Amino acid sequence: MSEARLTHVGGPTLLIEVGGWRILTDPTFDPPGGRYNFGWGTSSRKTAGPALAAEEVGPLDAILLSHDQHEDNLDAAGRRLLPSVATVVTTAPGARRLGANAVGLGPWETTTLEAADKPRVKVTATPCRHGPPLSKPIVGEVIGFGLAWEGQTAGELWISGDTVLYPGVAAVADRLEIGTAIVHLGGVRFPISGPLRYTMTGTEAAELCRRIAPATVVPIHYDGWTHFREPRPAAESELATGLAGGAKVTWLEPGVPAAITI
Repeated sequence: MSEARLTHVGGPTLLIEVGGWRILTDPTFDPPGGRYNFGWGTSSRKTAGPALAAEEVGPLDAILLSHDQHEDNLDAAGRRLLPSVATVVTTAPGARRLGANAVGLGPWETTTLEAADKPRVKVTATPCRHGPPLSKPIVGEVIGFGLAWEGQTAGELWISGDTVLYPGVAAVADRLEIGTAIVHLGGVRFPISGPLRYTMTGTEAAELCRRIAPATVVPIHYDGWTHFREPRPAAESELATGLAGGAKVTWLEPGVPAAITI
């Protein structure tokens, strides 16, 4: 069996350790209290800081950046980390903006992380829609990530990225065999756009995971900002009753590594 160690730093930021690799998702390390503008009249205040400071996370091999245009996924402190890694995998527009070590992928495109004495990790970009229909010109492009390496027995490790439930992300069930699903939740809404949501609720994540049928579901990116509207207890209840097939839901304690069978 293959085992990965996951450490939830906070928000969308997750350290993945497997086979000697140290891979970080969506680096956010700013302290709480700041207000960030996301454009088109939307903004949010950060209410919780990271469980670990950037220097406590340690050296990194790669960063998986679902999108660079929103500071709850890449803030100033997180941005300073990007030059320290060999590869930043992100959207194609994001890679053009970041340059240097950034590799841009569109949905279903792949790249491979390679390093001496480590297993190759195939990274597949998966579709996201970070809002209601026709919102892409406003919110920008976002991707998720499927990670595959030799020795996996339960299936790939998949990171949803910021997305609502829609046919594009549901296609993951047909294209990849997922063992562990790391899902971004929170039911994001903004006053200016009323009831429209920009990320999944627990109910939507449960519906998606019923299709994907992972062995393990790991929720992240559900609190720490004022634009998250579904707190953990509500999502926890929905996931506890809405999954099928014996999938295990693992809520990570921020800053504490947890072993997951992949």
